[in-house]
Amino acid sequence: MTDEETVRSRESWGAAAAGWEAQRERVWAASAPVGEAIVAALDPQPGQTLLELAAGPGDTGFTAALLLGPAGLLISSDLAPEMVDAARRRGAELGLENVEYRVLDAQALDLPDGSIDGILCRWGYMLMPDPLQALRETRRVLRDGGRLSFAVWGPRGRNRWATAIGRSLLAVGLMEPPDPLAPGMFALADTGRLADLIVTAGFEPPAIAEVVVSWRYDSFDEYVEVQTSLSRDLRSRLEELDAAARTQVLEATREQLQPYANDAGYTIDGVSLVVSAS
Repeated sequence: MTDEETVRSRESWGAAAAGWEAQRERVWAASAPVGEAIVAALDPQPGQTLLELAAGPGDTGFTAALLLGPAGLLISSDLAPEMVDAARRRGAELGLENVEYRVLDAQALDLPDGSIDGILCRWGYMLMPDPLQALRETRRVLRDGGRLSFAVWGPRGRNRWATAIGRSLLAVGLMEPPDPLAPGMFALADTGRLADLIVTAGFEPPAIAEVVVSWRYDSFDEYVEVQTSLSRDLRSRLEELDAAARTQVLEATREQLQPYANDAGYTIDGVSLVVSAS
């Protein structure tokens, strides 16, 4: 981990915050089974203090906050201030009064040792420049007996909804193959590596469960709009192409997604891994 990597990550997710906020309802509609599984594994109790890392618009943590009661506290945090602002707006819409909003770097948490009862994170650790350091910080701020519950994405080949445009860019030579260990959606998809990191960070061997996530799009154009709203990198790559190359990439993507087409548009299943440890 370097300061430069953290700054790049903060800037990238800050730039993506508007898209994530705009697509919040769609993302939650698809990912609610993941968020609910994370919260169930954490088993929040009234009066506890919970921390959500890489909270984005905050929906997973807000599900837990409802179980904490007025004496409990959720700290909803993200590396990007723009994401924290999005979560704050959503929390206000929900009328939540037991939530504190903070900009926090999961790799260097500005929190005392043993101050948190439970930590949750939906799709954050695999994006961090140093996930092991982040997990060690997680362990440090958890109280004895505290629990960690989080999700990462399963294997690339089982998440075609996320990879179709990238595969098309690769196929026409407009993108290099990604480094499988670099921060990204699938950096922790290997359950063996994932479990090793968690144990190395000081946790007991984790429980890992698969949860299916179904994404629905009314049309191919909507698919492209959603994917580029959520990914600054994809949006930038497509914007850099001339009209002919962009058409080539999108037609190749449409062909990839044809098996998922139906009368309502497209339905594409993916797989997330929900992890719990203490």
